[in-house]
Amino acid sequence: MLLALGAIWGASFLLLKIDIRDLPPTTVIAFLIASAALTVLVLLPMLAGGSRAVAEIRRRWRALAFLGFVNTAAPFLLLTWGQQYIDTGVAAIFNASAPIWTAVFALGFVHSERVTGLRLAGIVIGFVGIVLLIGFEPSGGERAVAGSLAVVAASALYAIGALFTGRRLAGVSPLGVAFGSMAWATLFTLPLGLAQLPGHPLTWEALACVVALGAGATALAYLLYFGLIQGAGPSRAILVTYLVPSMAIVYGVAFLDEVVTAQGIGGLALVLLGVALGTGALRRTRQPAVPHA
Repeated sequence: MLLALGAIWGASFLLLKIDIRDLPPTTVIAFLIASAALTVLVLLPMLAGGSRAVAEIRRRWRALAFLGFVNTAAPFLLLTWGQQYIDTGVAAIFNASAPIWTAVFALGFVHSERVTGLRLAGIVIGFVGIVLLIGFEPSGGERAVAGSLAVVAASALYAIGALFTGRRLAGVSPLGVAFGSMAWATLFTLPLGLAQLPGHPLTWEALACVVALGAGATALAYLLYFGLIQGAGPSRAILVTYLVPSMAIVYGVAFLDEVVTAQGIGGLALVLLGVALGTGALRRTRQPAVPHA
């Protein structure tokens, strides 16, 4: 599920390039969140547990409203604003700091998600791999600092959202969490997105990309993400932020004839090692005790 989620969100980078070229970033975000919420709404009566999800949404609307703001609306807007002033690679590195924030917040607030030992080493190794994979070359002048802080704040909000979901919405189905949070995120972002739409042509190409991003890269991906949080825990699920830029680079090499360097290959290897350690897939094996004669 983690690899599938990374593959889906990694592909979204290709579609976002088309949309942001034709529409204001805040409009793109508002439309894709709205289309994602509509997609899950259509799926509700078709999927098992749909009626249960509706009841859960009504009962836990306050928690879902908070999650919609913290995990979707606010970080999406912060990322969009911050990326205007910093390079895409730098933004991807700062965005990949979410697992580190999760580990820090878990120390103080969610003891059951504390990360130590090999898993903590995996988080650090994975982040170093991201830096090598993308390359850290900050630029952008004075506003780059503010843009960087906005992206880091978005990553911190993702960490809060993951931990909040694991602790306060553990009994709610992924279907209910996905639709409830995205419905609230739509209410938070749509007014701003519509306000910035006048003067920008809404082409069929841009609209198709918005629907694809909303239905696939947001709606179905969120079902996977919230299911992963409930099944594996927030500190493991958040490691998908390491796989997203890695998969985006893989797609770039495969479909856009981009060139990968030896440094990039080494960075990708560290990312995969870090994810394996961070999720606990690689564990230290214990040697059987040898009985004394």
